[in-house]
Amino acid sequence: MTVITRFAPSPTGRLHVGNIRTALHNYLLAAQVREGKFLLRIDDTDLERSREEHVASIIADLDWLGLTPVATVRQSERFAIYEREFEKLRADGRVYACYETPEELDIQRKILLGRKLPPTYQRKPADAPVPVGVAPHWRFKLDHAAPIEWDDLVRGHQKFDPALISDPVIRRADNSWLYLLPSVIDDIDLAITNVLRGEDHVTNSAVQLQMFAALGAPPPKLAHTALLVAAEGKLSKRLGSSGVEDLKHAGIEPMALNSLLARLGTSQPVEAKATLTELAAGFDLATFGRAPAHFDLAEVEQLNMKLLHHLDFAAIADRLPPGMSEADWLLLRGNVDHLAELGDWLPVLDGNLPKPAIPAEDRDFLAQAATIAATLDWSTEPWAELAAALKAATGRKGKPLFLPLRLALTGRESGPEMAPLLKRIGRTRATARLTAAAA
Repeated sequence: MTVITRFAPSPTGRLHVGNIRTALHNYLLAAQVREGKFLLRIDDTDLERSREEHVASIIADLDWLGLTPVATVRQSERFAIYEREFEKLRADGRVYACYETPEELDIQRKILLGRKLPPTYQRKPADAPVPVGVAPHWRFKLDHAAPIEWDDLVRGHQKFDPALISDPVIRRADNSWLYLLPSVIDDIDLAITNVLRGEDHVTNSAVQLQMFAALGAPPPKLAHTALLVAAEGKLSKRLGSSGVEDLKHAGIEPMALNSLLARLGTSQPVEAKATLTELAAGFDLATFGRAPAHFDLAEVEQLNMKLLHHLDFAAIADRLPPGMSEADWLLLRGNVDHLAELGDWLPVLDGNLPKPAIPAEDRDFLAQAATIAATLDWSTEPWAELAAALKAATGRKGKPLFLPLRLALTGRESGPEMAPLLKRIGRTRATARLTAAAA
């Protein structure tokens, strides 16, 4: 079965995690089938607010996340198609001209609310006078004859009374397009099979189902997920700490973010997955709940750490510091939470460390360690032999034995296992560090 999904951001700002989650869901849904396709639609009908730099950043962010679409279309290049379908609807009496000012509409809403009635748009009689010299805006005429119903793949059966929904404005007085109708026309033209988006679009979907019918096209399957919320409430489009650029600068791996966003709001456990293929295999709309999904950057950090600690060299090689080998990566990966931290370990492996602050009572001990280290066979297990010889010579064991050695050899109180690390440091550098620390 073919599955074609789309992600349709407006280029009026950078992506935030709420946008990314929607894009990811659509990508994963399409990736579950062999012939699946994930499309990017740039909703740039608002020419005044749309920016090319935002188009570029959206594309770059999706590429960084691995969510590269098979094709990209721009609504600003499709106005002729919208015009053609608009004229069909007008000929069929499904769109009509309106002339009220925003002030008049506001008064109308207040009157209806005062009468305890739904504040929906009140259609004018067909023979109502047309104001002279006033450009109309255009509304889609909803059919009130029957309820609007569909089986939502997340929310279950949905039912709306169209009489309780205002006929939506689809075109402004300056002839610019609003979101609803162009989106439906695009979904038909691009053969979209599944529309997967946030629950804030549920009423839009009810309206758009009638637009599909009016244009003589079957609707796609619909799914509406609960929105993400942060500690401070609903995610804003400008939640700076959760923008892609900020996450990249913080050293977050794309798959750490993807792993969290794929499972947030579902009954499935959140797990660090190394590939989108793995995430797609377990993606299931039936597991999504109705409660808001809570996004926490601390969870992303935890997943980032787990991901790095098990990441193969091949998946990371092109982003390691120059000269770092596979053996170095396997040695260090369990001790970094972000790739950028690897640079801090290079001096431990190959450089000259500043002399650490060594307590006076440990200096003679380290002098003995330097002497013993110089005599060991480094082709075997120098760490085990050094520890055993020092224990026999000094009676030290446990932390008093190991901590001064680690501090003198690495400048740190914690880190990778000392046995492979000491072999990597090597006899010459290790002996020099122990001697310097003892001085």
